[in-house]
Amino acid sequence: MVGSGPNGLIGAVTLASAGLRVLLVEAAGTFGGGLRSAELTLPGRVHDLGATVMAMALASPAFRRLGPLPVEFTHPPVPAAHPLDDRPAVLVHRDAERTAQGLGRDGRAWLASVGATARAGFPLVETLLSPLSPPRAPLAAARFGALGALPATVLGRTLFRTVEGRAVLAGMAAHSVLDLRSPITAGYGLLLAATAHLVGWPLVRGGSQVLADALVERLRAAGGATVSGHRVRDLRELDAPVVLLDVTPRQLRSMADLPRGYRDRLGRYRYGPGVFKLDWALDGPVPWRDPAVAGAGTVHLGGTLEEIALAEAETVAGRHSPRPYVLLVQPYAADAGRGGHTLWGYCHVPNGSEVDMTGAIEAQIERYAPGFRDRVLARHTMTTSALERFDPNLVGGDIGGGAASLGQFFRRPVWSATPWRTPLPGVYLCSAATPPGGGAHGMGGLHAARLALSDLRSGRVRPNSRRQFSATA
Repeated sequence: MVGSGPNGLIGAVTLASAGLRVLLVEAAGTFGGGLRSAELTLPGRVHDLGATVMAMALASPAFRRLGPLPVEFTHPPVPAAHPLDDRPAVLVHRDAERTAQGLGRDGRAWLASVGATARAGFPLVETLLSPLSPPRAPLAAARFGALGALPATVLGRTLFRTVEGRAVLAGMAAHSVLDLRSPITAGYGLLLAATAHLVGWPLVRGGSQVLADALVERLRAAGGATVSGHRVRDLRELDAPVVLLDVTPRQLRSMADLPRGYRDRLGRYRYGPGVFKLDWALDGPVPWRDPAVAGAGTVHLGGTLEEIALAEAETVAGRHSPRPYVLLVQPYAADAGRGGHTLWGYCHVPNGSEVDMTGAIEAQIERYAPGFRDRVLARHTMTTSALERFDPNLVGGDIGGGAASLGQFFRRPVWSATPWRTPLPGVYLCSAATPPGGGAHGMGGLHAARLALSDLRSGRVRPNSRRQFSATA
């Protein structure tokens, strides 16, 4: 197993739990990929370098099948908030009915769309996270698809009548890092919003690294071995019957001698926009104009549907929006044990951008929280190149492992009924560049590991026991 992001860890644990001898090899000095935490600003302040909100981990079959882990998921009072300029913020509560009440005349539409998605429950989530498998919830998936296939701008203007209803859908859909006029962006928004009602939007107490460490310990308990600080540059280093790669097509092309046709198809794989990330150490909570926002774990900043759609369209077109959509996380709303008031946020930028967006991001925060800058004790910035140095899978700062467009929803990374399998015998891709795409859900690892186990059972891959690493468990 190469790479220890959520997909790599789930893949490794799945293989080890099936009785295989597993070696996990990680280039970084710390396991976890996007689940790592560190003191980025001040001593004692714990910041998550990548994923913080763990909704998909709680909803994902890959994590739920593991059973209990020694991890505490802690929930903020409000999963998400969407401030607006001249009216109260929209609050997305754990309870769908309470959320609908806050949306006034759009409440019924919320319950009929987001609420219905949440009520369909885990069978629908598993269907959507396993897009190439027979659906567990075909009727619910068909109903979801009728709305989810639309652009978020179309669904927002068709389904909702108020500024609030349209804005909150846009804030959810913008997690897709796509032009919101594009197909399936409504689906991203509906599913993400529904998880707030289904499982909440929790954080891991103590930082996301705690979850990564728990998965590493689960692997070791199942007999797996681990090596960190070793970058696999050539697959010939690995002498094993099965190799799972938590890497993107770009890394695979540099690691292996691939058949020309497959190599060319990987070369056509598209990466999406990047992000510019900021972490702050504050001397107190963010001074929101609407005090209700203080209880939200996640805050979407950007204003109305029209404003957010414009900002995302500018980014996809290769420009830097002067008023970007900002995704902000307030860990202290759920976890007071991170050394003080820490804040995490990013905006979308063109892939590979080196433009410092600190001013634009903080202007958006000040727009809804006047006096915010006076609370800042220290900042830590990460451009797209810094993100890629942190994790080579974040090509050009793309945190989703590749553009999440309709064209790459199934062709990820190539058209195939089993896209996790490469032409190299026993070599499988399991990163976010495989279905179902980005997110801390581990499903790419689960799908690839299950396919590898099936190939072993069928004789498509023949076992051997040779290893070339001296690993410490």
